[in-house]
Formats: sequence, structure tokens, C-alpha cells
Amino acid sequence: MNWVMDKANAAISEGRWFMRSRVVLTATKLDVFTKLEERPCNAEEFAKTNGYDLRATTRLLDCLVAIEMLEKQDGIYTVAEGGAYFSARHPESVLPMMLYMDRMWDVWSNLTDVVMNGGDTESEPGIHLEDEQWEAFIGGMHVIGRKLAAEIAADYDLSRFNRMLDIGGASGTYTMAFLRENMKMRGVLFDLPQVVRMARKRIAEEGLLDRVELVEGDFYRDPLPTGCDLALLSAIIHQNSHEKNLELYQKIFEALEPGGTILIREHIMDETRTCPPAGAMFAINMLVNRRGGDTYTFEEVRSGLEQAGFVDVKLVRDGGLMDALVEGRKAG
Repeated sequence: MNWVMDKANAAISEGRWFMRSRVVLTATKLDVFTKLEERPCNAEEFAKTNGYDLRATTRLLDCLVAIEMLEKQDGIYTVAEGGAYFSARHPESVLPMMLYMDRMWDVWSNLTDVVMNGGDTESEPGIHLEDEQWEAFIGGMHVIGRKLAAEIAADYDLSRFNRMLDIGGASGTYTMAFLRENMKMRGVLFDLPQVVRMARKRIAEEGLLDRVELVEGDFYRDPLPTGCDLALLSAIIHQNSHEKNLELYQKIFEALEPGGTILIREHIMDETRTCPPAGAMFAINMLVNRRGGDTYTFEEVRSGLEQAGFVDVKLVRDGGLMDALVEGRKAG
């Protein structure tokens, strides 16, 4: 009987995880961890300083203690090791990504309705954010991408290339990682004007601005920069339908130098579309965002690339966390 109850309680726990997530997202939205790292205090002072309700503030802080993100001694709250990464003061802060996740909360709440009635696959492709949301999104992508970018750059043979085009390159996370790995290579980062401004700042801080050309544009509408022998599509194709990806592949094919390579970083699903599990979950993310995007199998990616004219299409790296790599070549 106890075993049955344990199984039932475990099943119920699956539905409770949203409670913890909501507590953490609210705490990061209110910047609790940064504020308490700067000035540890009791609940009354914290609530009064920030203009919050005292009872609600106390319950939130106590819950964060219970889940080991804060510590409490003699009524004073401080940031615990488990909460340190949520502070803006931490050198590897995940705060930008958590702010993006907070924005996603409402979108994911529509999943039941989407399953019942279908998503909007006719909306414009790409990421659509308000101006003030771009910084959180781009910052979040950099936080989760910087270590993986360095790993991929070290794993993939970049010695063959002289000039890379990073399409939708965001803040330059992959451009910088690739250029550090291949000191003779130069880069072209192509993205929306508001994103390029952020990229310029980050790349300059890393001392690589002299090796990177920053070009403003929309890869759905504008011509791509030419003169590159490597084109990187990092976490882009999941935004698009099959048709939009084919259009993009064709545009890249035209822009690449003869003999050039297209490199795609993505979740690449197996034929059952259930592995990797993170890719199956990400397919839901695209479903609720209603942009017609999806996660794709290798055969689906290969077919699109070959239709666009690429040859020698290969899965050169398998992965479980959007770290699979597919490459194709433009015949020389």
C-alpha cells in the first residue's frame, strides 16, 4: 500500500512543479536575489524599501528559504548558494534567461487551448518581441549558449574556413567562440538593427570587434552578405516552417562562396520524434508560440538542404540539448 501511495504522490508531484517555477520566476522578476545580495535585511525592511505587501513578501522569502535559494538567520535573509546564479551580480548570472522565461509563462498557459483548437501557423516567422524585451531575450541566449558555443567550436573542424557568416547571430556568442578557435578566421554577424547594437557592445568588450563585420538586416526579407565560406544557422530553423526553411537555405546557397559550407545547430529529432526529450519539449515551445516552427528530423533537414542545392549533407554531431550539427556543402 505504501508503494502505491508513493507512486501516486510522485505522480501528483509532476503537476506541482509549476508552483516552484512560479515562485522562482516571481523572485527573479522582482530581482530579489540581486537586492538581497546587495543588502541583506528582514522581510519588513525589504517590503518597505520596495513598496511590496509585507505578508506576501514574507511568504515569498520564506518559501525561497525552504527551497534553499535564500538563508534566514535571526530574521535576516541572505542569498544562499542555490540562489546565487539568479543575482545580476554573479559573473555567470542566469537572470536574463529567467526574465525571458517569465515572459514565456503566459504563452505556455495557452497549451490546452492550442491542443484543442490548433496553433496559428500563418503568423509571420521569426521572433517578435517588444523593444524592451529584446535585451532580456538576447542576454538569456548568451547565458545558456556561451559554454556550448566554446564546446562546439573546439569539437568542429574550423581550420578549413576563412570567413564565417553568422545568420541571426544575436549577441555574437558563436561568432566569438568560432573566432577564438580559428585565429585566422574573420566573421560577419547579420541580425536585426536592435540586436546588432547589443552584439557590437559585447564583441567590443571581448576585444574581437576588429575581426567582425556587423551587418543589419532581416534574413527573411533582405539579401545576405556574400564572400563567406561558412554560413552558420544556430538555433534558427526551429522558428520556421519547412517552406520558410527552404527559402532560407536557398538564400544561403546563393550567398555562399563555391565550395562553402552551411552549418546548422539545432535539436535534431530521431524518426520517432521522441528523442532527444529536450527536443520533444521544445517542439511544444514552438507550438504555443504560434509561429509555425517545429523541431525537425535529420531526414527533414537533409531533404530541404538538398532541394536548395547542397550536397554531402551529414549529421556531424549528435546531441540532446540543441547541440546537434548538420552540415552541407555548396559544390565548388
